Amino acid sequence: MGMKFYTEYITFNTRNKRELVKITEEVDRVLKKSEIKEGMILVSAMHITAGVIVNDDEMGLHKDIWTWLEKLAPFDINYNHHRTGETNGDAHLKNIICHHQVIVPVTKGKLDLGPWQEIFYAEFDGQRPKRLIIKVMGE
Repeated sequence: MGMKFYTEYITFNTRNKRELVKITEEVDRVLKKSEIKEGMILVSAMHITAGVIVNDDEMGLHKDIWTWLEKLAPFDINYNHHRTGETNGDAHLKNIICHHQVIVPVTKGKLDLGPWQEIFYAEFDGQRPKRLIIKVMGE
């Protein structure tokens, strides 16, 4: 049996400018649809002002993540990028810090995550439509 691939796109339009959206169940739904039992799944934000992270789904930690990101890339400062007419320089930097994608192993038809790991879409400049790609690869 050869390598198979399955791809789906999801569009987000968050209510808030900055938001963490748990997508583990959505990624698992796509995996099941793919019928792939062994391989990997790529989850990638298709915008440079969003990211994908794997971490614990605990509200205190979510607040800590936002506090940490704001310290590293504060929202309300005059970035050089703003001279182009944009106002989202911080969102680009937050994307670099968190990265735009993750790869999760697939074993026996299941996401092979640790006991506390969840997959999140991290929006840094939302309130407009943005896409995410989920690509399953394996056998």
